[in-house]
Order: sequence, then structure tokens, then C-alpha cells
Amino acid sequence: MRIKRTRLLAVAAGLAAVTALGLPGAQAAPTPGPAAAAQLTRAESAVDAAGVGGLAWYVDKAAGRVVVTADSTVSDAALAKVRAAAGADSGALRVQREAGVFKPLLGAGDAIYGNGYRCSLGFNVRSGSTYYFLTAGHCGNVVNTWYANSAQSTLIGATVGSSFPGNDYALVRYDNTSLAHTGGFTAADAYVGESVKRSGSTTGTRSGTVTGLNATVRYSGGGTVRGMIQTNVCAEPGDSGGALYDGTKALGLTSGGSGNCSTGGTTFYQPVPEALSKYGVSLY
Repeated sequence: MRIKRTRLLAVAAGLAAVTALGLPGAQAAPTPGPAAAAQLTRAESAVDAAGVGGLAWYVDKAAGRVVVTADSTVSDAALAKVRAAAGADSGALRVQREAGVFKPLLGAGDAIYGNGYRCSLGFNVRSGSTYYFLTAGHCGNVVNTWYANSAQSTLIGATVGSSFPGNDYALVRYDNTSLAHTGGFTAADAYVGESVKRSGSTTGTRSGTVTGLNATVRYSGGGTVRGMIQTNVCAEPGDSGGALYDGTKALGLTSGGSGNCSTGGTTFYQPVPEALSKYGVSLY
């Protein structure tokens, strides 16, 4: 099976349905202007320590705010808990609502298969003369051997490394030498406002914009990941592990999110450079 570049790196996107939301309960006096770095650090730590599931957050240094996105499972009482945890620093928080539920996008169906699951191939990589590909860690955690078809008759190879939660990347070795695997990408760091595309086995090519960096996501149902790229590119179950890119720049691997490609949503990506460094592999 030839896994073509156009198939690996597809992606076009719906816009996330996110609305601004005032924090519930009595409000602390708003912080005048952008919050100072120390206040942002304290506020971000407070959000983390509150332990509320269904939240994603990152520091917007330009705006001087910790941007907190709450999915539909987060109650007003839970948001009040976050505000209380921040205390005098709660004015540094900017809270917004997301209509869907933040969850890892794992589904059964097409693309790369194993143990009844379907995920998406991300970027092809290698170490010396040994070839691999990157996908999502929450996929690698549950599948030891991957196949190219749903009947699981065409072997791809074995998962040789996987990390989730904390991170969300996995490394799969090409054990079937009859499969061709193309490259053409170089690793890069994303930036806020960057126009990007994503490929996935469920929804194909979707596009959108990077809205935040170094985001922490506490998925509803369990599993916290850190250092994520936050975007308004839509994704659906089965798209996990697929490639986020800008031209020939490899940026991320699809981790999880909310919504769908009919109504839009927020999706998070594991940065590629971290995965390359972890496994000592390179794009080609």
C-alpha cells in the first residue's frame, strides 16, 4: 500500500463555536490592563490545581490573560471553583465556553487499524535505515500492532513507543517492507494566527488557524495533556494521530477536542518537535 503524502497530510476546518463567558459568582475587580507575568503564572497554576475536567487553558502573553476554555460538561459551580482557586488573581482569567466535549478522538473505522480501533497516520520518520511513523499516544496505548486495512490482513508494524497522558505521541515501526512511505516535511514550531491544515482518516483535509500555544487540556473522562497547540480546525473520532501542517512544515499530531466538522469545534495537537526529540527520529 502506498501511503501518499496527500493522504497523510490532509485537512480543512470548521470554526470553533466558542463564546465569551463571565466567571460565575461574585466577580473580583478586573485586572487593569494586561496581567503581570507573575500573576499569569499564579493564575495558570491555580487553574491546574483546581482539578476541573473538561477545561483547556494557555497563557496569552500578548493579552496578559490566562485563556480558559470550558467544554459543555463543566458546570457553573466548577467554574466558580476555578475562580476561587485563583483568588486575587482571578482577574487574570478569561473564560470562554465550548459547546462540545473535550475528548481524545479515537474511533473505529478506516486508515490505520488495530484491536478494533481506527486512528490516523501522522508523519513518516526514520532513524538510520529504519522507518517509522508518528501517531497519537492514546492510540499507541491501546494498539500493539497496526494494519493498513479494517480486515487486519495487511500488516504495517508494531507500536514501539507511546506516551499518554502528559504527552500524546506514539511511534510505529514499518515492519512490512512492501509498503511505500513518502516524506517531504521538516519540523517547525507553530505560532498564534498561523493558517494550518490537518489530515485525518475520518474527515480528510480541513483547515483553520492556530489560536493558542502551550495549552493544557484536561479531557472529560480522564487524561491531562500539556504543551498542546490549540486550533479552531475541526476533527472527529478516528482523526487522532493525523498530521497538522503548514505547507511542508510539520507542526503537530491530532490529540483531541470537541465538536465536529458540521458545526465546528476546538482541537488540540501534540507538537511534532517534542515527539522527534523523544524518540531520536527525524522527518525525511
